[in-house]
Amino acid sequence: MTLKRRITVLLIAGLVIAAVVGVYYMPQWQQTVAAVSKGGRRGGAATTDPVPVLATAAQTADVPVYLNGVGTAKALNTVTVRSQVDGKIIEISFTEGQDVPKGYVLAKIDPATYQAAYDQTVAKKAQDEAQLANARLDLDRYTRLAATNAVNKQQLDTQRALVSQLEAQIKLDQAAIDNARTILSYTDIIAPIAGRTGIRLVDAGNLVRGAEANGIVILTQLRPISVFFSLPQQNLPDLTKGMAEGQLPVDALTADGKSALDKGKVMVIDNQVDPTTGTVKLRAEFPNNDLQLWPGQFVNVRVLIDTLRQVVVVPTAAIQRGPNGTFVYALKDGNTVTVRRVTLMQQDDARAVVATGLQAGERVVTTGFARLTEGTQVAASNAEDAGQFTPDVRARPDGTRGTRGGEKAKRSPSAGLPPAANP
Repeated sequence: MTLKRRITVLLIAGLVIAAVVGVYYMPQWQQTVAAVSKGGRRGGAATTDPVPVLATAAQTADVPVYLNGVGTAKALNTVTVRSQVDGKIIEISFTEGQDVPKGYVLAKIDPATYQAAYDQTVAKKAQDEAQLANARLDLDRYTRLAATNAVNKQQLDTQRALVSQLEAQIKLDQAAIDNARTILSYTDIIAPIAGRTGIRLVDAGNLVRGAEANGIVILTQLRPISVFFSLPQQNLPDLTKGMAEGQLPVDALTADGKSALDKGKVMVIDNQVDPTTGTVKLRAEFPNNDLQLWPGQFVNVRVLIDTLRQVVVVPTAAIQRGPNGTFVYALKDGNTVTVRRVTLMQQDDARAVVATGLQAGERVVTTGFARLTEGTQVAASNAEDAGQFTPDVRARPDGTRGTRGGEKAKRSPSAGLPPAANP
């Protein structure tokens, strides 16, 4: 085959392949062109259509200020119940985990030996009382005879001394009786406090001794209960001021921090700061009526140190941050947004307290920020209707230690809620 003929065959094959490829990819190319054309038209329309957003009105409310920490629950009193005398346990009268009152008999030790010792002291006193009665009769006789010089004075003095000796012996016998009675009472092992019994440490029939360290059972007082926790030393001025005005309310929170297990009060602030951690220890006390707190349990706690009165509040979702600080998109004329710089006192994961830059009643955008700029037209829906924001900011019913928002702005860095960055 000549060279010219080979070139002709290759050209024909290339044209055939190109035709096949064109036929295969033509529909997809046409669809792509159509999609791009439609997308361009939609993009052009987006520049004129309002941007859908959710918005809510800034509100005034009383906002509690908390200090947050992590603590450990501890029984208010813990007692290892031990025997005070040696003997065999003949009865265990409690069940493990039982709530017992103070004075409840937890166990009994065989009292036979101690009962016998008590009876001996009682008999000894009766014997000495009989001797004393006879000595007093003799003293009375000697006194009458001495008046007539029938007996000498020395014999009378000797008898008087014998009576005094026997009277002292009676007191000694009574002390021995009291001691024997006390030792006998130790055979009934009673609860020294009201509390809950733990796991039994010894069974009936075992011999126990007063010097044993293990004891019979551990008794813990759960109602009320203590919680120990630490806070940074920077919070000491607020804490000491609050304690001076009255006991500080404190909440024990669930693991997610959304609800309170129990409500109590701070009982004491430790008298020194831990130099290794820069924290101060506090002890709070909770009624624990429902036994939601347990000794050794880790607990999230928050201390109410103040209440911001009638301050402007917005959802935290409305707060934006830029190079110049915090700002919000505020609605202007109902259908356009404007960038409004704000300063914050404090904020948490749900709400932010605005110090300056926003008035109560002004509506702010809470979603849809990606397409917003100064003057963008929007179609605003209520965030409350979408379930995004519920105005539930309120102070405790007692209303203690309330200050105005402007006064509290100086103290906000001490709060447990993170302070906002200043623009």
